[in-house]
Amino acid sequence: MHITSRFCTTAVLLIGSLLGIGHVAQAEENPTGPYVGVGVGEFDVKIENSDDLGDAIDNLDDATDTAWKVFFGWRFAKYFALETDYLDLGNPGANFGGTGTDGAYQVELSGFGLYAIGTLPLGIFELFGKLGYYFHDLKVDVDFNNIGVNNGSVVSSEDHGQAWVYGVGAGVTFIDHLNINVEYEMLDVDKLKDAYTLWVNAAWRF
Repeated sequence: MHITSRFCTTAVLLIGSLLGIGHVAQAEENPTGPYVGVGVGEFDVKIENSDDLGDAIDNLDDATDTAWKVFFGWRFAKYFALETDYLDLGNPGANFGGTGTDGAYQVELSGFGLYAIGTLPLGIFELFGKLGYYFHDLKVDVDFNNIGVNNGSVVSSEDHGQAWVYGVGAGVTFIDHLNINVEYEMLDVDKLKDAYTLWVNAAWRF
């Protein structure tokens, strides 16, 4: 949770800096064409209970880890783009308590996403929303510590699935090509809940 607070503070400061120096940015002169970019962020998640775990788990702590992505897209107009990403959401882990047991869990999540992005230009600034589909590899390990349920054992599951992804953000374009933005992205992944990522992204528009 403290990591999330620090990341949010950094994102807010970045937005403030962009607003403060936005007068040096130029109006958009290349509203169509390809772009490439990278992003770094913080992935925050909890696991859902499952039949394998019974009613053993509650009092879950949030798990967080550093995430990164690379992406390529094409702007068909300044209002609309299609994009493909590779996202590695790290290996977040946290503790849990439960009936007769406690322990820890860890999540590994990575894969490719396809997105449709709608953009609202506001001068040199822009707001955007995105809808995507995430093809992912998911591994969840749950380690029970105490007597009561699966004493000292690890329950593991692996899944190759798909999930809807939703995001919103805001950005600024500098020197007509360099777009810097912050983004909040939610993932509707089976076996996970409250899964979201806070991103800071940089893209070069050709």
